[in-house]
Amino acid sequence: MLLDLPLADASLQMDPGWLPASRADALMAELREGIDWEVHRIRMFGRMVDSPRLSSWIGDPGAGYVYSGTRFEPRPWHPALLQLRRELQSLLGIEFNSVLANRYREGRDAMGWHSDDERELGACPVIASISLGATRRFAFKHRRDPGRKLAIDLPHGSLLVMRGDTQANYRHALPRTARAVPDRINLTFRRIHAGSPGSGLA
Repeated sequence: MLLDLPLADASLQMDPGWLPASRADALMAELREGIDWEVHRIRMFGRMVDSPRLSSWIGDPGAGYVYSGTRFEPRPWHPALLQLRRELQSLLGIEFNSVLANRYREGRDAMGWHSDDERELGACPVIASISLGATRRFAFKHRRDPGRKLAIDLPHGSLLVMRGDTQANYRHALPRTARAVPDRINLTFRRIHAGSPGSGLA
């Protein structure tokens, strides 16, 4: 069951055990081998560098995007991801047409501070995030009020839903950790609005 998380100027819900452990285990193994993982090149401080994680952009035809000066066209849906999309659409009433799969191989793989506020996602996007594998810390901080922040652990099989003004008011990150942690896969389901100029997704 999705429960509200306490964060002002945001709408966050989480179900830490949305997927049963046995299904989450099987899905993790299936996606680790079944997705075409790649290292995306991103522009950082004026130069192109390797992104500190493996990624794959997956979705319907036409759900392409431009990130850091490079256009990415979606790869075809993996059957397991299509099933997850159907379940999320039934739960949330949102027609998702794409998913960003990120694979964090160890604690040094991370995601820096950003907001998913690109124009092609619309004014108040709904983003459904499923975590598989190692539990990692996920942090929020307010764009204008640094005192407003939240850090939560995202365990194996959890579902986090970000809605409303969350992206407009907050940045989020998956920080590096010195702890020895195994593989983690994160799936963020999104809706790309056709005709919107792509400026990037993180």
